[in-house]
Amino acid sequence: MNTKSFAKRSAASLTVMALVATMGFAAPALAQDAPQAAEENEPGAIVVTARKREESLLKTPVTVTAMTGETLAVRGVVSMQSLANNTPGININNNSSGHADRSFQQISLRGFTPVSTLATTTSLFIDGVPIASPSPFTAISNPERIEILKGPQSAYFGRNTFAGAINVVNKNPSSEWTASILGMAGTRDNYRVQGSVEGPIIGEALTFRISGDYFTKNGSYTNPVDGKTLGDESSRTVTALVVAKPTERLTIKAFGMVARDHDGASASARIQARDIKKSDGTVLYASQSNCTVNGNPYLCGTLPGLVNPVSANTTVNSALRDWLANPQGRLVSPKDGVQDYGLLRNTRHLHLVADYEVTDELTASLLGGYNTEEWTTLIDLDGLDTRALTNAAYPNGYFDFPFLIERKTQDFSIEGRLAYDSGPFRAVTGVSFLKAQLRAGQGSQIFGGRPAFGGKSQSETLGAFFGLTYDFTDRLSASVEGRYQEDKISSFVGPNGQTVVSPVYVPAGTYAPYSLLAQKTFKNFTPRVIVNFQATPDFMVYGSVAKGVNPSQFNTFIVSQSDAIQQLAKDNGIPLAVDPEKITNFELGVKGRALDGAMRYTVAGYYSLWRDQITSYLFTVGTGLFSGSANAGSTDVYGIETEVFWKASDLITIDAAAAYNQTHINSFVAPAVTVLSGVTDFRGKELPNTSKWSANVGLTFNGDLKGIDDGRWFVRGDWNFKSGMWSNQANIVKTPDLHLFNARIGVSKGDTSLELFVTNVFNTKTYTSIADNWVIDPALSFAKYNAVQVGLPELRTAGIQIRTKF
Repeated sequence: MNTKSFAKRSAASLTVMALVATMGFAAPALAQDAPQAAEENEPGAIVVTARKREESLLKTPVTVTAMTGETLAVRGVVSMQSLANNTPGININNNSSGHADRSFQQISLRGFTPVSTLATTTSLFIDGVPIASPSPFTAISNPERIEILKGPQSAYFGRNTFAGAINVVNKNPSSEWTASILGMAGTRDNYRVQGSVEGPIIGEALTFRISGDYFTKNGSYTNPVDGKTLGDESSRTVTALVVAKPTERLTIKAFGMVARDHDGASASARIQARDIKKSDGTVLYASQSNCTVNGNPYLCGTLPGLVNPVSANTTVNSALRDWLANPQGRLVSPKDGVQDYGLLRNTRHLHLVADYEVTDELTASLLGGYNTEEWTTLIDLDGLDTRALTNAAYPNGYFDFPFLIERKTQDFSIEGRLAYDSGPFRAVTGVSFLKAQLRAGQGSQIFGGRPAFGGKSQSETLGAFFGLTYDFTDRLSASVEGRYQEDKISSFVGPNGQTVVSPVYVPAGTYAPYSLLAQKTFKNFTPRVIVNFQATPDFMVYGSVAKGVNPSQFNTFIVSQSDAIQQLAKDNGIPLAVDPEKITNFELGVKGRALDGAMRYTVAGYYSLWRDQITSYLFTVGTGLFSGSANAGSTDVYGIETEVFWKASDLITIDAAAAYNQTHINSFVAPAVTVLSGVTDFRGKELPNTSKWSANVGLTFNGDLKGIDDGRWFVRGDWNFKSGMWSNQANIVKTPDLHLFNARIGVSKGDTSLELFVTNVFNTKTYTSIADNWVIDPALSFAKYNAVQVGLPELRTAGIQIRTKF
């Protein structure tokens, strides 16, 4: 261990945490004589459920960002990407398999970047019930709030909350008949229609809300192949919420969602480090290499702008149409899959939450959820207009690489808990069970083959959790929480059976269709201890220590390979199943109010030890590319985060937030990155796909419309900033810094409002994501990376929005 380096980082971390404490303890001096702070039931106070019970945001000793439904509306948050843009410390990686779009949305919170497309470090929930995908997450009309919980949340939220959790909370329907409708129209055929109806079925005892949302837009980039746009998106969502209160002590909420996304070809590009040439030697697409790394032409520093046009082969001819219509090897039935380039995804979500007040002090709760998702996406893997690369050997007479990806997921969860609240003592205890299944398939017509899908991957997670809180005094409280979890992962054989030729990983032999191939159980206990001190009614300081685990995963793909390849994978350190990742997180924070309650603020510093980190192994054998995972990483993750809301006057409101999220690699193994860069010792490097610095500032002017009863006006501007993201752990090339400006202006009278908006005011073209990749042409070789795949942003969009409630 490099003790000098560790001491230096530890000193830096202690300095950060000391700064948090210093900033916080200075606040009471300014507010000693302030009036009593807002109580939890004060109108306008934000309530969160970070610990499975309702608490005031400023009284919760957990780092939480909460956005109310009103905040989401005024900021124009309508997607996971816009939520991340408005939240420092979060990045969305939509880059996978040579394309960048919303078929893949991976959350990086506080720099905890998942290593593979199937890995998750931050989980999503609706009303505390886990959901399988981000796709329906922001389709809920008029939510009560969205809570972003930072740091390990294993004790209360369970699996895959290694870095944190994001929970959207539904607003209960009204007991009076109410309807609302929203209409939006913008440039590039950007339209949204959203409507809801709510009211009583049986007075206040049984209420409901039904909502529908339709959204469509054309992409920002024109494809020269067919003149159509790249990046088109379209979604349809229907939700229903029923709340039953058969007695004063029993409340039952049932929620359902059906969503369908149908997108066009993605808006992404490949920046090359070598030329693509036609058969006569003429350069078709130019290299943008600006350096040589380990003898390899590549890209260094900050990525340049695009030299080559954004394009893709998106023509579906009769041969490709027949190939898609053939059910052989398809995971998703052809009639339910894509018929063109792009994404088709169908999502279903159901959950039920029941709360019964056994006594005034004891509440019993039951939560159950079910998710299913089925999607197919057809991408142009080469990502360019390659019609000039003629060759009669290819199906279309020229080089083209259409690639089909399919996936089906299904999960079921149930949780039962008891909550006790009496005097200075509060307690929560419960049990939970989650069963999740995934099947995936892929293939291309380029080599005359059929798509294929493997066997089912399954996880079954049984957990028991508790949380104990005791108020030693009116000011000092302590909490002890924990979860014991058994995580059983299983891998099954596909529909055609499987013959294993080598006993390197599993016994050799023939396995029947759908039979069990491998299985392993992991047992872990994840505690958290919190101490919080309410120094004044307006100021709280808290500290916590928590442990968390991220689930294991199998490398069962390797058992279908030859004996030589299996042995090579074994020699490279790829196990059959990786161990769960582990985190120990130390956190210190302050929350409070100042300026007679006109300002509220939060500041938090953290230091996390990420151990048994799962790393990705890519290696080639001949022309074949193989991948796997191993516990070959160790990273320290630390930083400071702050949020401020200040109602400066009746006219001006300012909200601001900032985050410094540093990742320091202690050790890492990434063979493909080493082949490219020559770097074998990654110590001191930073993790990819995350921004070290991020911030946002919103400024709102608002007031009454003179001469109009119940009339209001507002003008708002937002600046969102994220520093550049590295493409890999060698820190060779990164994206430019993002400066995104949005503006809205509106007027309202009662429940009717009219808004004009412009997003991406200055038309920034900063890339949204980055990943190492290859130049895909007739000279394709997976031996070394020689390109970078980037996601392209939505360009300036202007529009008008009308909302009314009656």
